[in-house]
Amino acid sequence: QVQLVESGGGLVQAGGSLRLSCAASGRTSSTYAMAWFRRAPGKGREFVARIVWSAGSTYYADSVKGRFTISRDNAKNTVYLQMNSLKPEDTAVYYCARDGGSNVRTVVTAATRYDYWGQGTQVTVSS
Repeated sequence: QVQLVESGGGLVQAGGSLRLSCAASGRTSSTYAMAWFRRAPGKGREFVARIVWSAGSTYYADSVKGRFTISRDNAKNTVYLQMNSLKPEDTAVYYCARDGGSNVRTVVTAATRYDYWGQGTQVTVSS
């Protein structure tokens, strides 16, 4: 079992910044990658960013490229999402997710690729 706990959400004005954190505990040694997804009101879950745990390589959705940065602290088993130049359309519940490497035939942007999820943290961007 792996437990994921997000924090850092809140209310911010357009153009502002927030940093989300996701702390992992439990059987984290089998983690291949971590990702952030989001769900806006009335919409489906959307891939945001991904980081391979050992190599540190990253991948972003086009909608956040150049504004968001995903990073990790291996010693703390924590993944971060630095969000800059926030827009009202970034308003959503943000979830972190763990890729244990067992669904390698599934594209990395699909939610089904990931086997553990956090409870989510609300990000609201006002105009």
